[in-house]
Amino acid sequence: MSIGLAPMEGLIDHPLREILTAQGGYDYCVTEFIRVVDQLLPEHVFLRSCPELRQGGKTLTGTQVHVQLLGSDLSAMADNACRAIELGAPAISLNFGCPAKGTNLRQGGAVLLKEPDRIYQIVNAVKNALPVNTLLTAKMRLGYEDDSLAMDNALAIEAAGANNLTVHARTKKQGYKPPAHWHLIKPIADTLNIPVIANGDIFTVHDYHACKLASGCEHVMLGRGAVSVPDLAKQICDETHTPLTWPQVQALLLNYLQQLLLVTAEKYAVARFKQWLNYLAKDFAEAQVCFDEVKRFKQSIQVTQYFSKANSQPLEINPHPPG
Repeated sequence: MSIGLAPMEGLIDHPLREILTAQGGYDYCVTEFIRVVDQLLPEHVFLRSCPELRQGGKTLTGTQVHVQLLGSDLSAMADNACRAIELGAPAISLNFGCPAKGTNLRQGGAVLLKEPDRIYQIVNAVKNALPVNTLLTAKMRLGYEDDSLAMDNALAIEAAGANNLTVHARTKKQGYKPPAHWHLIKPIADTLNIPVIANGDIFTVHDYHACKLASGCEHVMLGRGAVSVPDLAKQICDETHTPLTWPQVQALLLNYLQQLLLVTAEKYAVARFKQWLNYLAKDFAEAQVCFDEVKRFKQSIQVTQYFSKANSQPLEINPHPPG
């Protein structure tokens, strides 16, 4: 059994990957996608999306970070995959699941699920360009409008040379609307000879077991559940683990803000902080109370003053770090 941390565009960034994987239970994580159009991207683009390349393609606690590419130009996808590996990526992940309208209009993500032959060509072009034994993975949804081509797409990805396949148990049209259709992954898992990884609506340990039973998959990838419950992977793989309490989660939140302030503008850091706090409200009543107060804040000092007051203890974060 393996557990991956999903590449949630606009949500799970480098600092959050570090914090979530540090809780334990994850075998690997995947970056937000790097958009490939028709040219070889410069090194700084890869380092911006995956700073972990500077430390051997792993988080500080040793979890592998796979670099995710999104695009459809065969040559550009192959060239950029090779560059990522040269920079130290331990694996390449190809995105055939992004449901964003703008991305799909530019022939990237889930729209490619309309054309299994084209998906084969993309995966195969990347596979043939990479050094032998390089790990190549792919992530797809059940389809675009419907799931009629789910098996065709999965077989194309396997035939083209991918080492494993993650399936989000919804179509593009279904977006993130519940429920996730785990049972529709099972025919794929039963047919393919490569590992199939189930993804979608795993928010609790109970959900994990239900997904495993319905999908027939030993392996899972956690997305929104990982953000709502920071130690969910650890809970799944270690039944003796004591779940994090709100004070512990609150400490992670403030650490996240501090790390964001070191690498990005304050406005962006506070917005990302509030976004995570809002996700935590799904499982922590205290987070909802905090979010209702913090959501109007624009500056990090307002956030830290609020939490200091709420905890009756000083919490200091420098909103203008050196450099």
